Amino acid sequence: MTLPTSGLITVNDRGARAATTFGSVAAVGGNMVFIKKLTASSSGTLSFVDGASSVVLDNTYKEYLFTFKDIHPATNNVHFQFQGNAAGGSGYDETITSTAFYYQLDEGNSDPELAYETGKDQAQGTAFQRIAHSVGNDNDQSIVGTLHLFNPSSTTFVKHFIGTTNIYHTSDYSVGLRTAGYFNTTSAIDEIQFKMSSGNIDAGDICLYGIL
Repeated sequence: MTLPTSGLITVNDRGARAATTFGSVAAVGGNMVFIKKLTASSSGTLSFVDGASSVVLDNTYKEYLFTFKDIHPATNNVHFQFQGNAAGGSGYDETITSTAFYYQLDEGNSDPELAYETGKDQAQGTAFQRIAHSVGNDNDQSIVGTLHLFNPSSTTFVKHFIGTTNIYHTSDYSVGLRTAGYFNTTSAIDEIQFKMSSGNIDAGDICLYGIL
């Protein structure tokens, strides 16, 4: 087969130390579009509501990404969590099925562990879903991470999510938590709220992005 001589694309593969040439293609890459940042200041909740305060959480994007930057609780040993509302709903009590596991290491390198978290999953529950647990409130302790929400405006499928966080545990551990699940509804989800299990979110930023 003879490749066309115009519109060729050369891709360098450093790992293979080679170059590959392809025919003309339309290269389309995904873009992450910033939508909104909420900054906590002794805040009971941080809520992203479609159509309010420049928030977009509709069929504009098929995937949304929340990023957590140094979320610091006012109260010691609390959990960071979220819930949603279906369009037209209220109360942040949608039905969730989820699963979670954690991995940890303490500062003395003495307690490594990888385990399923039975207390942080839900089976058709309506509680707020934990995405970080037992966070300390010392001045240098915080949460970082992400939450992906997929196609929340669909009226055909359930709404999947994947959360990844790392925390400075109240007992001076580094603890990573992976959480995944779905809102078991075919109604569009257009509101997401974050809060601590007790007390306020003392400081930190949550940013929302749409992914093309």
